[in-house]
Amino acid sequence: MIIRRRVPGRSAERRDPARPGARARTRGLAVVALLLVAFNLRPAVTSLGPVLAEVRSALGMSGAVAGLLTSVPALCFALVGVAAPRLARRYGPSAVVAAGTAVVAVGLVLRPLAGGTVLFLALSALALAGIAVANVLLPVVVKQRFPDQVGRMTGLYSMALNLGAAVAAAATVPLSGAFGGEWRWGLGAWGVVAALAVPPWIVLARIRTADGAPRSASVPPPGPASGPGPGAGMTRSPTAWALAAYFGLQAGAAYVVIGWLPQMFRDADVPAGTAGLLFAVTSLLGVPLSFALSALAGRLRRQSGIAVALGVFGLTGYAGLWAAPAAAPWVWAVLLGVANCSFPLALTMIGLRGRNSATVVRLSAFAQSTGYLLSIPVPFLVGALYERTDGWRVPLVFLAVLMVAQLAAGVLAGRDRSVG
Repeated sequence: MIIRRRVPGRSAERRDPARPGARARTRGLAVVALLLVAFNLRPAVTSLGPVLAEVRSALGMSGAVAGLLTSVPALCFALVGVAAPRLARRYGPSAVVAAGTAVVAVGLVLRPLAGGTVLFLALSALALAGIAVANVLLPVVVKQRFPDQVGRMTGLYSMALNLGAAVAAAATVPLSGAFGGEWRWGLGAWGVVAALAVPPWIVLARIRTADGAPRSASVPPPGPASGPGPGAGMTRSPTAWALAAYFGLQAGAAYVVIGWLPQMFRDADVPAGTAGLLFAVTSLLGVPLSFALSALAGRLRRQSGIAVALGVFGLTGYAGLWAAPAAAPWVWAVLLGVANCSFPLALTMIGLRGRNSATVVRLSAFAQSTGYLLSIPVPFLVGALYERTDGWRVPLVFLAVLMVAQLAAGVLAGRDRSVG
């Protein structure tokens, strides 16, 4: 008879994901999953700007409708983001992110096949609905899987997010050129990339969270103290409203930059390929800066000073575009790229202001949904002002006024306050 020697703890580790070895592997998988999905959270939007003129020509799209197209992301994020906490409670955050990412892939693959503006907008909205769910739940996943590294991990996936935005902006025109100048192929390729992010989340959805709880147990159903919905308890918090206002104002500015910055440079006689690269710079800068700023913000009790500094960079960039867009386009792109780091700062503040993961999921849903709702008119108004005034000076003044308001909201949101 052969006696098999049992190695203490090994089989238990297989059964119990909370064991150190399994926990390390789970954290590694979570990092990979976060990076892959974050990379795919912006190509749906940033790939469109460099070929927007071609899309408008092919689909017969007016300037006002193009402005509406740049508002669709905010609309989807506001409406769909509200449902994310309820879905997370029922199926678990990781499973919902997996499903949302699959929806992104389907929408991006089908969008270029649209023969008209309405279907193009509808398929864009489908992809953006999947992105909206992931946007709300990624801070929750970070709080669950990395409760002791919120700032660092938020910065890490913000780096991937900005990298994806930059790559999509820079590569869409060359991809279109590789397929005979057909913009439909250049846009559709990003659906294939999004599909690659789905499998890790499917695996992660079957694994317990960092504290050993089941995958959906750390997002408890609302009780009497928290109320019935994702905004329960948030509407009475000045800090939550400040975060929502800051998030919304930075989102409006970001989607104007994403949707219109290449057109601003093209109207100043900058070649289309160069305009795409200039926008890519605004996103590429976020790769190192997002990590550095989020890590710094995570160690500070107050983040108001960072919000002020980012606002000043944005105002300076707008001033340069207003005065002489073609004189120093790379400088203006760099300034706006630094200003766009207000997005990872907002995410970091959401993670820091919530006392626990249950509060973070409600705060994230409230701040992002309310914020995106506030941001919806901004790209549309910029497009309408551009078409009405036949230039960019009036829209840029409007954006500068909003940046001042964003700066003020950032001061309030950055105070050392807790929600929940």
